[in-house]
Amino acid sequence: MTVGFPAPPVGKLAPGVAQAFKRGGDIPTSVPRDTDVQAWEPRGRYRLTRVGVTNLVKPVRVRRPTGEVVLQPVIDVFVDLPPELKGSHLSRNVEVLGEGVDTSVRDPVTSLEDLCLRLAKELLVRHEYASWSQAQARADYFLERDAGNGRTSLERYRLLARAQAHREDPVRVKKLIGVEVVGISACPCSMEGVREIIAEERPDLADMVEQIPMMSHNQRNVATLMLEVPEDVEIEANEMIDLVEAQLSAPTKELLKRKDEARLVIQAHSNPKFVEDIVRDILDAVVHQYPHLPDEATVIARSESKESIHKHNAFAERVTTLGELRE
Repeated sequence: MTVGFPAPPVGKLAPGVAQAFKRGGDIPTSVPRDTDVQAWEPRGRYRLTRVGVTNLVKPVRVRRPTGEVVLQPVIDVFVDLPPELKGSHLSRNVEVLGEGVDTSVRDPVTSLEDLCLRLAKELLVRHEYASWSQAQARADYFLERDAGNGRTSLERYRLLARAQAHREDPVRVKKLIGVEVVGISACPCSMEGVREIIAEERPDLADMVEQIPMMSHNQRNVATLMLEVPEDVEIEANEMIDLVEAQLSAPTKELLKRKDEARLVIQAHSNPKFVEDIVRDILDAVVHQYPHLPDEATVIARSESKESIHKHNAFAERVTTLGELRE
């Protein structure tokens, strides 16, 4: 008895099977078939820089000097793929992640970026054909903040982590920790325009408008900071959140009563900033707060304003090293 199979590329079947395809015949069921499809030769021999799985969600226990927290990060893992292979063994990525998370439940990791580093190293072990690997994660994170009048509220931030491993002797690694902070940015350009119009139309108010915060359009600003740190160095995410939040016109808060809301608006309009100002202020604060980090450490600072009077957003970014910033 024989059975027909759809024809994969000739040369990727067990001995005797390829000849059957060449003759146009059926494949005998007694002849073993090469089912490692990933190892077949691809039609186009091009190296792929990233192949993997994204949006894996797992619980992770993290133990810091300030206490222990359970995060639910979204994790992406990748390796590169050489030109001679048709595909990557994606199930190995899920196995690596599952084992890493299971380990963290019993023995908590010290940070989200430490977990990513473990994953990146193990990916190179499991994917013997890969020369590079990457794991990245993002997770919501809450801190208690003052909400005014003796109240507090839990405010939501986002933790970011990324690690890369390069197959060298020894393995070369790169680890980044990051935070994303949502706050307020008030436009200084619009504010000066309002001052000018009021001074022209109401000369009697000209002196006053120079002394008080003026009306302006303001928006929710998403500010991001990522820092490369040596493998054996840990940085507190809480400190990074405080650093970034301090560079915005004002923070956002979930709970605000009427007077506290008004004070927050005054605070934002007393500190108007472009997205460019926010990025530069973040960079300046990084230089002063992290003198112990090496010059070659990567720094990524980003600010995006969700514009209120425009249909587009405003954006600014700097990707650099601490050495360049220190010059």
